[in-house]
Amino acid sequence: MPRLAANLSMMYPDLPFLDRFEAAAKDGFKAVEYLFPYAFPAQELAARLKSNGLQQVLFNAPPGGSDTASFGQTWEAGSRGTASVPGREAEFRTGFAQALMYAEALNCPRIHAMVGLRAEGASADVADATLITNLQWAAVEAAKSGRDVLIEPINTRSVPGFHLNRQDHAHRIVQAVGAPNVKVQMDLFHCQIVEGDLSAKIAQYLPTGRVGHFQIAEVPHRHEPGTGEVNWTHIFQVIDQVSAECGWDGWIGCEYNPADASAGGTSRGLGWARGYL
Repeated sequence: MPRLAANLSMMYPDLPFLDRFEAAAKDGFKAVEYLFPYAFPAQELAARLKSNGLQQVLFNAPPGGSDTASFGQTWEAGSRGTASVPGREAEFRTGFAQALMYAEALNCPRIHAMVGLRAEGASADVADATLITNLQWAAVEAAKSGRDVLIEPINTRSVPGFHLNRQDHAHRIVQAVGAPNVKVQMDLFHCQIVEGDLSAKIAQYLPTGRVGHFQIAEVPHRHEPGTGEVNWTHIFQVIDQVSAECGWDGWIGCEYNPADASAGGTSRGLGWARGYL
């Protein structure tokens, strides 16, 4: 059965962020993910995880910046990562080092290294080369504490100009990096919009050992499964079948905006997940 992790950046929007841990646990989630932890002390987040019996399974490295204040500022200014951006290598390393400190405190095995928008004037080849070099450095640093580094293809509609859009491109990068702890974050929302053919893509890529994490949201409006065009019952069956065949035992992050954002709306919208929690 799929192991589901609540994405606390998007789910339970009616609650303050720190209260979302308890809400997720009460709904039956055993794990959580979110975009960024840096606005909160790591000890506070670790305490929330512990008191609610939750695992932290993923968060993002900073989108840019050099300290806690600028991490948030660069996100608000539109930065979506630095890993592929020539000239921002120092920024990438500073941010990733901070992410590793949080990962240690939160016992989180995976960090999403955000690829970023294609730099103005930079060719695709230059962006790829920058990305590969940065990931090779990050892989060595992350391996010191047994952690994985993930990259995520993102659709061109949600984030225009993002450098990485397709599964095949992401897997080429991972293979070029050549480190066993660098993997692909396979977000089926983005994959459906750009490529479709989800069942075949899962069957193609999951057995490679290069998929570190799944994320889901309904297409087209990024709400919970069952509100749009994807047959999620079938998709979960495919993941189960392929996982059983290849030994994959990761998590599926529920990275969606609840259709009902009012008080209690996230919990009321979890009918689709009741058989999996």
